[in-house]
Amino acid sequence: MSNLPYIVGNWKMNGVRAMLAEARSIDRAASRYNKVQVALAPPATLIHRLQEAVENIGVGGQDCRAEESGAFTGDIAAPMLKDAGADFVIVGHSERRAGYGETDEMVRAKAEAALEAGLTVIVCVGETEAERDSGNAEAVVTRQVAGSVPQTKNAADRLSIAYEPVWAIGTGRVPSVADVGSMHCAIRKQLQDIYAKKAAAIRILYGGSVKAENAQELLGAENVGGALVGGASLLADSFIAIVDAASPAKAE
Repeated sequence: MSNLPYIVGNWKMNGVRAMLAEARSIDRAASRYNKVQVALAPPATLIHRLQEAVENIGVGGQDCRAEESGAFTGDIAAPMLKDAGADFVIVGHSERRAGYGETDEMVRAKAEAALEAGLTVIVCVGETEAERDSGNAEAVVTRQVAGSVPQTKNAADRLSIAYEPVWAIGTGRVPSVADVGSMHCAIRKQLQDIYAKKAAAIRILYGGSVKAENAQELLGAENVGGALVGGASLLADSFIAIVDAASPAKAE
């Protein structure tokens, strides 16, 4: 997998065809940043249209089922995402874990199904406010990593992790840069325990109220290899400002 900074926009349940104009603007601007990997995860209804509309960015899904097919009304399988034009999928987002009761085992099954379908995978992990306040944040997150990442052959080659503290998602609250770096280091150590030397190539993204104003500082934290961006990815100007902050030239 690439070692470029990876900036991924998660549109969540936002976006109709008119939003393709923003995606095209993001795509045009992304062409100027050849040292940053940029991607968008729109609603499933837009994956095919968005894939046809862009040239310079990746296109992915926000979730998938572990099964390839079956009587699962309203769900979408990894091969369907691939067929629609997706090249990656996000699994284990805290909104799925909390709202749909997804366990680490379920997240792992989804990740393995996605790899089998030819997609790359972003596995999300993160602690709640109560877990952080109790001093258990690191234990919770490393346990999620251990239970959620795929165990199939060469899984590490097509895997990224997104650390998203639940209490920071969409709230405007952001952990300190030191806290982000500390957690990312703990995640890296857990990945090394699982994947040995291959863990070094796995990018660990930060997510949770990332915006233009704080992106450069957060992206500069130790072991941060990119960002998973929510609301700020819905508009080209705000999202590209984060891409700009990720550009290696900014760190020189």
